[in-house]
Amino acid sequence: MSLPADERSDADLLSAHVHGDADAFGMLFARHRDRLWAVALRTMGNPEDAADGLQDGLIAAYRRAGSFRGEAAVTTWLHRVVVNACLDRIRAAKVRRTDPLPDDLDDHRDRGSLATSVPDDPADRVVSDDRRRQVLAALATLPPEQRAALVLVDLEGYPVAEVAEMLDCAVGTVKSRCSRGRTRLAELLGVLRPGRDPDHPDPGNPAPTAPVRSRQERGPPPTP
Repeated sequence: MSLPADERSDADLLSAHVHGDADAFGMLFARHRDRLWAVALRTMGNPEDAADGLQDGLIAAYRRAGSFRGEAAVTTWLHRVVVNACLDRIRAAKVRRTDPLPDDLDDHRDRGSLATSVPDDPADRVVSDDRRRQVLAALATLPPEQRAALVLVDLEGYPVAEVAEMLDCAVGTVKSRCSRGRTRLAELLGVLRPGRDPDHPDPGNPAPTAPVRSRQERGPPPTP
């Protein structure tokens, strides 16, 4: 007896899709849509480009499902395909984003080392919102590979080893990209801090860490 669709594993759903189950891939996507959308949104920098990147990734995953060999988790494989599709779009456009990234999904606000809570005091909340915009704007200026690593490690909270699988690179490469990205963010945020003289840094008052909390965004586009 076959299991109900909602009880089948990711691998079972992907296999069913490969073998002709017309509904299996849609069920698999629905299971992981929020995180895939969040990654595409943060990587691309705006909802329009994120929708295109996610669409490209899902079409590629749909068509290449037969090549999945089970060497990584299905969700890792899906993230790899979607992130690569987003990076391909960025490289093809030869754009380094300077527009602020949109706020993220409330469902993921506690994930990763850049996530923080929102202050209760209204005045503090204004400061927090302003800093969040600065952080997201700075993140958008990073090279695509550094941004992807930081999005997956610091914003989505994935282990470095799993991110290395997603990005198809060595663990050391992920660490290096994150380190360079964090250094660049610290430099940018230090300059952006109100009252800071970039030519005379204050060692007793370092640049703020990245306080990010998200507001609800529109959901991802429908399954292709």
